[in-house]
Amino acid sequence: MSRNRLVIMAVVVEGRTHADVAAQYGLSRSWVTKLVARWRAEGEAAFEPRSRRPRSSPARVPDAVTDLVVGLRIELAAQGLDAGPATIAWHLERRHQIMVSPSTIRRRLVAAGLVTPEPAKRPRSSYVRFAADLPNETWQTDFTHTRLADRAPAEILTWLDDCSRYALSVTAHRRVSGPAVADTFTKAADQHGCPASVLSDNAMVYTTRYAGGRGGKNALETLLADLGVAQKHSRPNHPRTCGKVERFQQTLKKWLAARPPAHSVDQLQAHLDDFTDEYNNRRPHRSLGRSTPAVAYRRLPKATPQPHNSPTHHRVRTDRVDKTGSVTLRHNGRLHHIGIGRSHTGTPVILLIAGLNIRVIDHDTGELIRALTLNPQRDYQPQN
Repeated sequence: MSRNRLVIMAVVVEGRTHADVAAQYGLSRSWVTKLVARWRAEGEAAFEPRSRRPRSSPARVPDAVTDLVVGLRIELAAQGLDAGPATIAWHLERRHQIMVSPSTIRRRLVAAGLVTPEPAKRPRSSYVRFAADLPNETWQTDFTHTRLADRAPAEILTWLDDCSRYALSVTAHRRVSGPAVADTFTKAADQHGCPASVLSDNAMVYTTRYAGGRGGKNALETLLADLGVAQKHSRPNHPRTCGKVERFQQTLKKWLAARPPAHSVDQLQAHLDDFTDEYNNRRPHRSLGRSTPAVAYRRLPKATPQPHNSPTHHRVRTDRVDKTGSVTLRHNGRLHHIGIGRSHTGTPVILLIAGLNIRVIDHDTGELIRALTLNPQRDYQPQN
């Protein structure tokens, strides 16, 4: 039995005064009077608890705005773009001049069944975040795999500014190679200025430091050393160091998945150009305070490389003179053949390499067989 029923019965049936009943049940006299009046007017309905919902909600989002929220969610998701509450809030403000908080938008999306519940995630505050202070202070780079319409493999190479998340270069390739990495870097540097440093993983197209000393520096390592650009790498099996470019690739693949697959590398490149324009100039970025990468890249001065003298790269390698009378040496990612002479066929040799200066020594006798300065423009290095 509810307390309201006890109070009303104590007054109506027992004939007790309102003040006496109010004192017994710890209520105000005016509330007892109100309950009795409600019973006389409504009968049994007066015994049931009343809803505490306010008669009006002036701050409640109108149904028309809720329809806009749902429409934006569906539109952005269909385009493969970010469709989270913060992004929808940004579009509402820019397109319709309507201010709605992301938390309110999320409640409307949940009510509409457009948000899939997720298990508890690691809180954002637990991550140790780092970012460059200036544009061009650090460029992150990575490549990812995709497939064309005929299921043929293709690869996408990205150069991303760490500070502003600005996509400097996004290119399609059948297969990403060392020369392609160096070439795309050069084009991006010509257009946007040379960065102070470059951050990548340890793929062979970026570094040969895990190649066991075979092949020397590759094309990118040589180019960066000549330009005075510091080269940094993530630890093996630790991709979170390059997290910005990794996250960019996730966004890119989601956008591509919302479109028909490309039939050729050229068509894939056209898709990438469209995405890069959308990403840089019209897509708000949460980490930039809902600004676009293009605005963030242009509003601050650019960092530049620290000039320094490129140190000479020294290495020692062993080889055996082949039947054509030559040995091979890889420089700047390119294989060169050094003529020794057919009379030395089968001779084991040691190559002492200091930059472009090379000395070929007989492994068994220590005799100097040939000394030369490598011509990087030629494959075969003749004896004369």
